[in-house]
Amino acid sequence: MSAKRLSASLAAELVLAAVTACAQKNFHVGAVVLDYSGVQQAALRGDGAAGQNVLNAIDKAYTAASFGMDTAELVERSKTGPVSSAFAKVPHLLLNAGGVVIKVGDEVIGAIGVSGPPGGDNNAVCAKAGLEKIKDRMN
Repeated sequence: MSAKRLSASLAAELVLAAVTACAQKNFHVGAVVLDYSGVQQAALRGDGAAGQNVLNAIDKAYTAASFGMDTAELVERSKTGPVSSAFAKVPHLLLNAGGVVIKVGDEVIGAIGVSGPPGGDNNAVCAKAGLEKIKDRMN
């Protein structure tokens, strides 16, 4: 059985679509797509975005891929219960909204992280807008 993957061209299109969605709201962001194992497939620093935005986007995507869920959900869970001890021990885990899993059916095939605008919700909105642009071509 072979794992599903996001093609390089779709990964590149996804980061561009997420950065563009944020730029339309005057948010300067970095966006990164990782595969299910945390390996980077595509990255883009939008015009005016700081270097740390890309680094934070990597960590958000890595966290989402590692836990198999959007980081906004992890943030919400942390408000009512204990946080996984992995956050204290595993490098590159970041408890911050803006990491969104990429799924084909129920299978997590990767994650996108977006970082830059104020508020994690804005990060997730841009990531999801990017996913909306490519969702019909993922398989």
